[in-house]
Amino acid sequence: ARDKMAVRASGRFAITHWEVAERYRTPARADLASLLACRLETGRTHQIRVHLASIGHPLLGDSVYGPGFRTKAALLPAPAQEALAALGRQALHAHLLGFEHPRHGKYLEFRSELPPDLARLRDVLRGDT
Repeated sequence: ARDKMAVRASGRFAITHWEVAERYRTPARADLASLLACRLETGRTHQIRVHLASIGHPLLGDSVYGPGFRTKAALLPAPAQEALAALGRQALHAHLLGFEHPRHGKYLEFRSELPPDLARLRDVLRGDT
């Protein structure tokens, strides 16, 4: 089994830039969840998951770094809880991956649209379904 990572003063340097792309709220306008766009400067193991959990906002469905936040998932409306249960994994997707090829130095970029299971969760959180 892999070790669980953590944010520590003595830990390895890691930077995650994040921006809120969408906010999902209750009908009373209380925050439920957010869709974030994250950009990594470093590539540490579980970096996004560790950083978000360390500030009290773990990924939905993250059984390793998010179990202490189950009450947040319990606040989701029933359709969102069903979509999250059907997801069966953390709500994390690499939409864009880019890097300089180590051999020839050419910048390569790969895009992947949101898969249907995550799109369903997003749509339910938006209230689109």
